[in-house]
Amino acid sequence: MLDVEDRSGVTVLRLRHGKVNALDLELLRAITTAMHDADPRAAVAITGAGSAFSAGVDLQRIVDGGRSYVQEFLPALSAAFLAVFDHPGPVVAAVNGHAIAGGCVLAAACDLRVMSQGTIGFAELSVGVPFPPAAIEILRYAAGPAAARMALTAALLDPSQARSAGLVHDIEDADTLLDSVLARAQKMAQAPADVFSFTKRQLQQPARDRMAARRGDEEAVVAMWSSERTRDAIAGYLDGLRQRRR
Repeated sequence: MLDVEDRSGVTVLRLRHGKVNALDLELLRAITTAMHDADPRAAVAITGAGSAFSAGVDLQRIVDGGRSYVQEFLPALSAAFLAVFDHPGPVVAAVNGHAIAGGCVLAAACDLRVMSQGTIGFAELSVGVPFPPAAIEILRYAAGPAAARMALTAALLDPSQARSAGLVHDIEDADTLLDSVLARAQKMAQAPADVFSFTKRQLQQPARDRMAARRGDEEAVVAMWSSERTRDAIAGYLDGLRQRRR
């Protein structure tokens, strides 16, 4: 589900969960645990196995689990994003393939994003679900002025478009992606740990203030995700995907 290894002083988390590393309750909890267990002074690199970084939320689990699953899932989703965002040391994403919706937010929670192939984007509106407060503020922090257009159009960007939008910082060949990311993480970790952490918190503070101000939105998000209308919309979206694959 989640491979954790040390590579030259960098903690590498590799998502290995199904065909596209879809985010379900179990994977989210594994990510949160791994981030909390990581040395707070150490650099972390996050990547995916196979052809995807993460294609986002496991929507079939949302449909099948109903409101009770959603009530567990959404807090776990925000907790995983924040566990990455909150890590005091450097966190670098090696985006090895598609990073869509929740997968995009997971990458956006990292300090540096390097992409090799696939598409990346905030596709929640195409599915018919809203962003949890933590997710939307992490996206705004990562993508700046481009976040609104990307979120409202649900556009999926190739690596070159994502770099132009500021969502990813660099593009690397697939064969050299992880090595390049590890070298960058090691270089970032050379800064004094307390200074790096302090600077990171300074940069993130506006996003954190907006998250705190929007805590009241969380109940509304749960209600929309667990509504009958949303389940029908997700089921229709999944049916459309299955039809296109035939």
